[in-house]
Amino acid sequence: MTALEREDSGTPPPAPLRDSVLRSALQILMLVLAVIGALWVLYRLEGVLLLVILSVFFAYLIAPLVAFFRRSVRVGGRPRALPLPAAIGAVYLLIFGALALAVWLLLPVVTAQFSALGREAPGYVAQAQARLHAWQTYERGHFPRGARDAINGAVEQAYTSAANAFKSGIFPWLARMLAYLPWLVLVPILALFLLKDAETFRQSALRLFPRGRLRWRGREFFEDVNGALASYVRAQLIACLIVGAACTIGFAIIGIPYAVVLGIAAGLLEFIPLAGPLTIGILAVVFAFFHSPGQALAVFLFLAILRLLEDYVVYPRIIGRGIHLHPLAVILAILCGAELGGLTGIFLSIPVVAILSVAFRHWREHHAEDVVIANAGGGPV
Repeated sequence: MTALEREDSGTPPPAPLRDSVLRSALQILMLVLAVIGALWVLYRLEGVLLLVILSVFFAYLIAPLVAFFRRSVRVGGRPRALPLPAAIGAVYLLIFGALALAVWLLLPVVTAQFSALGREAPGYVAQAQARLHAWQTYERGHFPRGARDAINGAVEQAYTSAANAFKSGIFPWLARMLAYLPWLVLVPILALFLLKDAETFRQSALRLFPRGRLRWRGREFFEDVNGALASYVRAQLIACLIVGAACTIGFAIIGIPYAVVLGIAAGLLEFIPLAGPLTIGILAVVFAFFHSPGQALAVFLFLAILRLLEDYVVYPRIIGRGIHLHPLAVILAILCGAELGGLTGIFLSIPVVAILSVAFRHWREHHAEDVVIANAGGGPV
């Protein structure tokens, strides 16, 4: 009797078929529960995860300097090279020495500008209220009541949305990051272990693959992921330096106040895709608008030109062939990251998508090789 005849006659399926269906359903249920549990653990360990990711990024960042210090030099006719721990120590000394020098040079300027901002903040608030009152007076004299209500409603809705975004998104995230600030001391320590034992970690991961073509494929996969993440981290650092320097010089030339503070903030926020540049753009235009609308327009045009040059000319050349992502994929990844993990999700969206794209490419290549081997009569490996 066929399955259709059994269904028509009301005869139950045989026991082996019922057991197979039940086993498959239980496996799917266990997989779903495992995924939910893994996501819950990642959510609860957000701080630890962010610490590990920052350590990985820092390790990728200084890896070229470590390799430079480990170059062999002929001494007495024999090649000599620094041991890996000594090379890492030399790089740490160089980096933290440069940071200390930069802080020593910039701290007086930044402190002075922050003090000036604190003194002038009440004046900015009063000026904003005066301009709002002037706009309301202009509205009453030039717009009908329906148009005024529509404009005021749209402005109020935009203000409420922005305020809610800051209260529920940026401020809590900053509070959590400040709570984890003492943990940042662990970043160079963890990066030290990652750099020192990177080859051991890689060999341990490769032993999870069976010998032969799968292990070779795993080795290629790890190398491609390593190249993609290294390209991304180094490109982001160079982009931060370029944008920070360009914004500091541009804001100073335009004449807006707090040019150094805004330039440093632009460089730091550049590491957060989309949200960082958007935040610094709004702040710069608002500060410039308090002085004159023409200055605000000049800042807006400057930032628009800077973003076009950075996103379409400079950044593709910096990142090179390390990551192959279409701009639409980048935008969608950032939006999905924002929905799933807030600002942390935005921060991690592009590296995760880059790793997934590398994994998908390797899966396709492995599947194509299986098809070729099967057509050749060798059977799947």
